[in-house]
Amino acid sequence: MPSGRVGSSPPWPPASYGVPMSADLTAIARDLAPTGALRASINLGNPVLAQGSPSEPSGVTVDIAREVARRLGVPVSFVCFDAARKSFEAMTSGEADLCFLAVDPARAGEVAFTAPYVVIEGVFVVPAGSPVRSAADVDREGVRVGVKDGSAYDLHLTRTLEHATVVRGDEGVDVFVAEGLEVGAGIREPVTAFVAGRDDLRLLDEPFMQIRQAVGTTRTRSAQTVDFLHDLVEELKASGFVADSLARSGQRGAAVAPPS
Repeated sequence: MPSGRVGSSPPWPPASYGVPMSADLTAIARDLAPTGALRASINLGNPVLAQGSPSEPSGVTVDIAREVARRLGVPVSFVCFDAARKSFEAMTSGEADLCFLAVDPARAGEVAFTAPYVVIEGVFVVPAGSPVRSAADVDREGVRVGVKDGSAYDLHLTRTLEHATVVRGDEGVDVFVAEGLEVGAGIREPVTAFVAGRDDLRLLDEPFMQIRQAVGTTRTRSAQTVDFLHDLVEELKASGFVADSLARSGQRGAAVAPPS
């Protein structure tokens, strides 16, 4: 999926969702959006968090980015990708000011994360006749697990699996099927849709991880900027903003993260 940008757009939702913060928003705007516009990196490869196209993205991450820009009084532009790895690279290379990624130690060295705003689940899929019955059965010699390269579950499984082998591809379920692997990994909603109607595959209902999705910016930003993002995310969770955005985009399976 090619990257794309879309210029400033009318603020949504209305200002009644929140009240002005006491922070120095002018200084934060200069720090977080030095070009004069807030450049948000959007991962269209995660359908729970973003939908649409590079020219017309939508979803909870787009709504949050618009609200951050509205609070700061700057326009917003979107840099869209088809994978979290590419979104992360845009953030660290200076192409974007804001990102929406899963919290992970491999990223935390370069990205200052807020507390999570959404929690989603990572699940496994196996052939229908597989002896694998639970997530605990996966980490065994000879088991190959298909993952999306650079995804949160790639990072997690690479760090935690001791015996099974991680096999990377454009999508975990695609490389699982294409290479006849023992296990495929992915996000619950798209994996469930992938398995639906197929009698040759079986979903392991037990999640192997909770994926904590957060807002992030580079660690070069001021403590005031990072605190502003953290406080705003907490407000948007508490006010119902995040829940409403998820519902509008049809993502009722995702859970709003608990208060920090």
